Amino acid sequence: MCRYSIPFGAPATSWRRMRSLLRSTAVRLAFGYAVLFILSSLLLAGFLWFRTAIYLDREIDAVIIADGQAIADRLRDFGLPGAIEAINERVGRASDQHAIYLLTDPTLTPMVGNLQAWPLAVRSAPGWYQINLVRNGTLHVTRVLFVDLPGGFRLLVGRDVEDRVEVRELIISALGWSSLGALLLAIVGGLLLRGAVLRRVEAINRTASAIVQGDLSHRVVTRGSSDEFDRLAQTINAMLGQIQHLIEGVRNATNVVAHDLRTPLAELRTRLETLLRARPPLPATYEEIRYAVGDIDRIVGIFNALLRLAEIDSGVRRAGFRRVELSPVTTELLELYEPLAEDKQVALAVESAGEIAVRGDPDLLAQAIGNLVENAIKYTPCGGGVTLRITSNPEDQVGIAVTDNGPGIAEADMTRATERFYRANRAAGTEGIGLGLSVVDAVARLHGGTLSLEDNHPGLAAIITLPRDPD
Repeated sequence: MCRYSIPFGAPATSWRRMRSLLRSTAVRLAFGYAVLFILSSLLLAGFLWFRTAIYLDREIDAVIIADGQAIADRLRDFGLPGAIEAINERVGRASDQHAIYLLTDPTLTPMVGNLQAWPLAVRSAPGWYQINLVRNGTLHVTRVLFVDLPGGFRLLVGRDVEDRVEVRELIISALGWSSLGALLLAIVGGLLLRGAVLRRVEAINRTASAIVQGDLSHRVVTRGSSDEFDRLAQTINAMLGQIQHLIEGVRNATNVVAHDLRTPLAELRTRLETLLRARPPLPATYEEIRYAVGDIDRIVGIFNALLRLAEIDSGVRRAGFRRVELSPVTTELLELYEPLAEDKQVALAVESAGEIAVRGDPDLLAQAIGNLVENAIKYTPCGGGVTLRITSNPEDQVGIAVTDNGPGIAEADMTRATERFYRANRAAGTEGIGLGLSVVDAVARLHGGTLSLEDNHPGLAAIITLPRDPD
């Protein structure tokens, strides 16, 4: 006895694939467009056929009425022989094979015409009828007019409209086949579109999965076609770049904060422990307390700078953006930092190309420019010079450049200078926590600009590039 194994999983798999196809946006869009095309085609063809049918019906009815009236007139003017003669003339015309004529007496006995007998479908009431008549061995649709004539005679005048029915069936058949073809093409097109769309979506899914697994360097591949998917990929890549920047900033900040706070906290603890054990005289105690307060101020400064960076990176300040004229900002900064420059015997100059404005937060912009000016003064030797230059270019961009003739930054340190808490070798022995350029870079990005560092030969040129306010 033979036993056959039935693959129960096959129908379920096929059903899952079918459900997956039906859930596909591309297939549903293609199917929807196909249905819309079919419905619009049916409505258009139906309207055209309706208008054409009305026109043909009117023309046929007009011919039938004219023939019936002519035969009735001949009967009235020339009697029964005149009516018979008129019908024989019309039946004998070879050019009019679709005409139907039948004249009967009051008992419906045929007298003349091209019908063998009175049609059973035509009742006793005069008027219009659409009946089926057998002609040449086939059934034809015929439109007839039943007219009562004087003397009890009955006249049947009509036209064979089978060709019109055939045209209607031909149109319906063509619409049916074209609808089926459109539906099949829509399904095939949907499958092809689904494959094309899924490839692009799958690339995004792979990138997102890699990000979820912790690979923040992964990016969505673009094709350079500038289509919707490419623009979406560029937006996603920009978002991923910002996320990577923030996460790396948090990671670096956490590591560096732990390292930088350990030293002042250890020093503070040692100093306080020494005070407890040694119990020095009051003046020495006050001096040690002053040093401890300095350590605490340094720790508070680190936390304040980190909170400031977090506020800038979050984009909260973007809601208060307004038009900012740079000339008053540079004037205030010049007045603020002139005493510091004079103490170091550094010449501080401001150069501006006229009234230039950007859109942003005036306090953040002033802080960013002030950080650059303060750094330049700090690292410029006595007798050197610092220049704050405001320029604009034809591309509606504003350049805020702070240049000095100090030691500059080594080329190897240029790319890391904006990292949080990073301090180059030249910063050894100087005050600071390594967050100044990080704040400037964050402010520039918040305003849709960039911060670039260049060699000034000698010295450093720090340039903030921002979009110009079109107003």
